[in-house]
Amino acid sequence: MSSTSGQQQFRYTQTPSKVLHLRNLPWECTEEELVELCKPFGKIVNTKCNVGANRNQAFVEFVDLNQAISMVSYYASSSEPAQVRGKTVYIQYSNRQEITNNKSTGDVAGNVLLVTIEGVQAGDVSIEVIHLVFSAFGFVHKIATFEKAAGFQALIQYSDAATASEARNALDGRSIPRYLLPEHVTSCHLRISFSAHTDLNIKFQSHRSRDYTNPYLPVNPSAIEGTVQPIVGPDGKKKEPESNVLLASIENMQYAVTVDVLHTVFSAFGTVQKIAIFEKNGGMQALIQYPDVTTAAVAKEALEGHCIYDGGYCT
Repeated sequence: MSSTSGQQQFRYTQTPSKVLHLRNLPWECTEEELVELCKPFGKIVNTKCNVGANRNQAFVEFVDLNQAISMVSYYASSSEPAQVRGKTVYIQYSNRQEITNNKSTGDVAGNVLLVTIEGVQAGDVSIEVIHLVFSAFGFVHKIATFEKAAGFQALIQYSDAATASEARNALDGRSIPRYLLPEHVTSCHLRISFSAHTDLNIKFQSHRSRDYTNPYLPVNPSAIEGTVQPIVGPDGKKKEPESNVLLASIENMQYAVTVDVLHTVFSAFGTVQKIAIFEKNGGMQALIQYPDVTTAAVAKEALEGHCIYDGGYCT
């Protein structure tokens, strides 16, 4: 095998272990296929299949360290790479010295789901849409979204494993309803496994994370001031990501605008939880927090461009 191929398949600097880490396997490779690949080199005492968000990784444990070394050494020098179902499999020593659980983490039921949303980019599926889809099966405590090599992913926390299992069974392999997605998204499939997490640590409410059990959690300003990737609406115009916190810029300040004044104005549409006033770019701005996005949207629609005082003052 050429040195280039060897560098792609192996990490020589790793400490040998009787547990090997196999990557780039066919999706949902079976235990029988792993054993068939490895048995020429020794006896396999344990396997851990379908690891990772794409379920294309695995661990195999030999009874003896020398057997694992033999397999790694063979494919490091062979002109033919290791293959399963015609796919080249990349092999390296694992950091672990034994496999302690024959089930992958993704198959051990827990109250937190790891959801990979295939066919979309971050910003195509809002956190509100994710919440809407998964709330159909029970109260969603927390959501955290992020981007990994596997694509756009979300962690969704329920109160118990039974609710999470019901959601997984119903939604795994399904698509988010078309009417909830932007027009340019042609397909969107959910791949769902269980996460090892039990309680997500959400530090602030934003377009990427929500804690629905703590309405008093601070809001990340980047979720309000438009630093996120813009969402394009049906009319082709940029659409602001919705939040339960409004950013109000007050123009033509002829009269003082205090926290009490703002509370009076914005309380007409629902409970105002927090208000913060500050100066920016020579003007006055305020953050107004409601318990939910819907109330904030109603207030924004009603007050945008209107004046607090007659005569066009404090717009």
